[in-house]
Amino acid sequence: MMTKNAISKSSQESKRPMEVAILAISQATPSTVYGMNDLLCSVGRDWPFVTRGELGPSLIKPSIVSLTGQPINSVNHGYIHPHRKLADDYHPDAVCVLEVFVDPKVKPSQLTEDFKGELQWLRNYWKKGGTIAAACTGSLLLAAAGLLEDQEATTHWAYCEFFQNNYPKIQLSPNRALVTSGEGQRLIMAGGGTSWMDLGLYLISRFVGVEEAIRTAKVQIIEWHEHGQQPYVYLNRARQSEDAVIGDSQVWLAQNYEHTAPVTEAVKRSGLTERTFKRRFKLATGMSPIEYVLTLRIEEAKQMLETSTLPVEAIANEVGYQDASFFGRKFNKMVGITPAQYRKKFAMLRKHLK
Repeated sequence: MMTKNAISKSSQESKRPMEVAILAISQATPSTVYGMNDLLCSVGRDWPFVTRGELGPSLIKPSIVSLTGQPINSVNHGYIHPHRKLADDYHPDAVCVLEVFVDPKVKPSQLTEDFKGELQWLRNYWKKGGTIAAACTGSLLLAAAGLLEDQEATTHWAYCEFFQNNYPKIQLSPNRALVTSGEGQRLIMAGGGTSWMDLGLYLISRFVGVEEAIRTAKVQIIEWHEHGQQPYVYLNRARQSEDAVIGDSQVWLAQNYEHTAPVTEAVKRSGLTERTFKRRFKLATGMSPIEYVLTLRIEEAKQMLETSTLPVEAIANEVGYQDASFFGRKFNKMVGITPAQYRKKFAMLRKHLK
């Protein structure tokens, strides 16, 4: 039979706040590190404070950690002061790896060299059964640590090509707002930018409860990115070709994409056979000519939806589609929401920011 003191001790331990480590590195952005720290600190504490004027018990204890534990002069000229350093015997309930400010063309070998200590600690922590959550480009470190091979993952849309070129065995789902994978679903990833808030809400829901996550979202006024990253993606990322003929065709297509059959006309202008033109275009830009034209049309449509009051049917016609329904389906497939939803989302934002 348990004694009174043992029962009291057991009760205290059962109410121990879960500890979430937030990894700080010199390439981290201070706003995400401290933002996640503030978000997690508020769980259980702030809801009763704003509704009843009483501070509640903190249900999560965030700890900012770094390899050495020393202050970090990070990007954007901000200083990060870790609470502690990483150690072999340190085993928090979960670890957050947030935005890493690196060149989208960085070599994997450079990541491995720059974050050698952090990557080794993450590997060891994972082997011991730890849960690792990444937001935005934090997933690059998970990939560099070898934790994402044959696993579903997501990252910032601008780094998808990096993943595809360097980690082909990773099952990338860039349009998902949140992905969980790995043994026991212990790998958790959110997309780009402010998706670290989505990640924070998911961690609260998973480890504390859905009700607390909803309360936190209400207090912090956080809106879930239900449509993922697609509405924010800049589609026309094809590089300008060093192939002079194809480069000229890119310029011409950018000025004439609204034509009925722009690819056919571009082929004629090039003096190449259709097969050769398509092969060289794909080799030079990474896209087929028709994919290139589609991205040009969709990007122009997005701009018009944001800045004009033209009906969707008129915009469809302006960018080369006589059938507005067909245009709507193409737009929805590439952007993830309908033209009307896109206009509501971004035209309103543009209006308020003027």
